[in-house]
Amino acid sequence: MDTYQIRTVQELIKGNPYVGRGIVMGLTPDGTHAVAAYFIMGRSQNSRNRVFTVKDGEVFTEPFDLSKVQDPSLIIYRAVRMFANDLIVTNGDQTDTIYDWLKLGGDFASALATRRFEPDAPNFTPRISAMASFRGAGFTYQMSILKSIDEEGSDCARYTFAYPAKAGLGHFIHTYMTDGNPIPSFAGEPERMKMSDDMDAFTSELWDALDENNKISLYVRYTRLSDYSYTEKLINKNQ
Repeated sequence: MDTYQIRTVQELIKGNPYVGRGIVMGLTPDGTHAVAAYFIMGRSQNSRNRVFTVKDGEVFTEPFDLSKVQDPSLIIYRAVRMFANDLIVTNGDQTDTIYDWLKLGGDFASALATRRFEPDAPNFTPRISAMASFRGAGFTYQMSILKSIDEEGSDCARYTFAYPAKAGLGHFIHTYMTDGNPIPSFAGEPERMKMSDDMDAFTSELWDALDENNKISLYVRYTRLSDYSYTEKLINKNQ
């Protein structure tokens, strides 16, 4: 495969029953907006019993039906949060870890050095995180995955990727390669994804590409680089 190939949402996701939770970051082709997206999928009743809610620009996962909650520890968290000019997106409560470290003068990688993959043997779900840092009329972004180094979960391998924003290019990282038992963790570098100037079209393309049975919620934010104002879209299967 061409190392520099940029693939569409459909090419990367369509037909894959379970990519798990996923984060996308990139820059629109016209260079005017930073793109950030986060979605969740689920196989169990506990995982599927969720919705995204937005409060003051922050995104939370919350139970759809409180009476059906079995274990909230790994499914309820703040997924999107801003600190100063940094937009944090993660698949767990490491969102708050990154925020707290930035507040103390630390950085993205050092914050995540204090965390591990999720304690859900035998899957050992990776923790995936991303952060867009807005400076002037541009931005850069970082992505991270924390995953088990072996099938026993004996230790944690930590990978951090840093990118300059390039028009039309985005990167996509997700927790799993596909469905399985145990579920195979994501491997390799974040995948190169084609961005779109049209937020509505991109949101629809991403939502439609996710497996119908397993998709739960999707959040997309387009941030205008000229003034940092943003537009957001939210889709919940349960609502």
